[in-house]
Amino acid sequence: MLTLLLLPVLTALAAAPVPPTLEQAILAELNVVRADPRRYAAALRGYRRYFKGRIVYTPTRPGGIRTAEGVKAVDEAIAFLERQPVTPPLSAAPLLARAAGVHVAEQGPRGDTGHRSRDGADPRDRMQRLGGGNYVAETITYGPDTAAEVVRQLIVDDAVPTRGHRRTVFAAEMRFAGAQCGPHKVYGTMCVVEYGRTETGRY
Repeated sequence: MLTLLLLPVLTALAAAPVPPTLEQAILAELNVVRADPRRYAAALRGYRRYFKGRIVYTPTRPGGIRTAEGVKAVDEAIAFLERQPVTPPLSAAPLLARAAGVHVAEQGPRGDTGHRSRDGADPRDRMQRLGGGNYVAETITYGPDTAAEVVRQLIVDDAVPTRGHRRTVFAAEMRFAGAQCGPHKVYGTMCVVEYGRTETGRY
């Protein structure tokens, strides 16, 4: 009788969906915003309401996060999204994810930042060392530990004058991506996303 009672429970446990990893969630979120930029613009309008000067107090960060530009970067991102056409989805690429992981493994324990490794290697160099090509782009966030926050930081691109992360997120020629996140000595979490026209980074 006990066995019969346990069977439905075990069946339910076996059927329970496995939650996505942070990396999988980031790629999914990127595809959401690439598919419907105007809808994401509406989400940013809601986010804008949490600002008091240059500090943003969200329900998930009630202690506040200081930004460099305040709502200026948010407003600029909204205007950009209103004009941005739909972009094809990104497919997961293991080699791109490995290259992202190399950078996380080096920078995280040291607390370093930036796109270059200590030996001067850039994202293209890291891909080529893994046997891939050099036609890649890279985005990095420091601090956010949820997919929503990671992608929002990339799109708002506060304190990045070129808005290079934002442009990379919506680059239509980039059809593949790989993400890796890990602990960071200074900022708690870092997430690197590598993008490529092909899954190996070759042209």
